[in-house]
Amino acid sequence: MSMDFNIFMNDVVDKSRNEITEAGYHELRTPEAVDDALQKDGTALVMVNSVCGCAGGVARPAASYAVNCYHRPDQFVTVFAGQDKEATERAREYFEGYPPSSPSFALLKDGKITSMIERHDIEGFEPHEVAAKLEKLFDDHCA
Repeated sequence: MSMDFNIFMNDVVDKSRNEITEAGYHELRTPEAVDDALQKDGTALVMVNSVCGCAGGVARPAASYAVNCYHRPDQFVTVFAGQDKEATERAREYFEGYPPSSPSFALLKDGKITSMIERHDIEGFEPHEVAAKLEKLFDDHCA
């Protein structure tokens, strides 16, 4: 890989990270940070971020909308697939019964998975459709 490509990818990753943290998600970059967040009582939405097109065009805009829903989880957190590999692997250990998927959203209650919106539930949909799926999860599990 050329140096220019690495600089470009770092810029893409930084913009992808910033878009989610500026929306109000707490970034989990280590396995310990994942455990600290997901072992708390209450509800947590985990956004598995990535640099793919459906993450930028659909998942991140839907994630930004989700923080404004009437019913919301107690925590909004994110891990970055392909970047913070150990943190992402640890988060996926909490997603029992679901294969790795990015981008994706996992809703946990008291450290246990309740629902998952996987890549196939995101790719090919509009941001408002994915946001509606998140809002339904919140209404069902966070009210």
